[in-house]
Amino acid sequence: MMKRVLLTLAAASAVLVSLPAAANAAPWQSINQRQANLDRRIDQGVRNGSLTRPEATRLRGEFRDLMRLENNYRRSGGGLNAWERQDLDRRFDRLSNRIYAERHDRQDRRY
Repeated sequence: MMKRVLLTLAAASAVLVSLPAAANAAPWQSINQRQANLDRRIDQGVRNGSLTRPEATRLRGEFRDLMRLENNYRRSGGGLNAWERQDLDRRFDRLSNRIYAERHDRQDRRY
């Protein structure tokens, strides 16, 4: 039992370590493209059952929080400065990683 837990943790660690590198290798996307992609991935997870209703609700809440933060950044300075863009990129990366983890955690929605 303990060996299985350690193997699972090792596999999860390997995946999480490789995700930022994969994200950096992807071509640059505008903020609007990233938002549309994240929203689409949540919707797909709901449709195919890989996200439970509570998971989807929480992920959509995080998504809305990012949208509000972006709007606040844009209102405060007439656009996004480099730091704000980097901050949003990091937050989008974290949300993307959470969407991936939730869609692959084998907590499928039951019909």
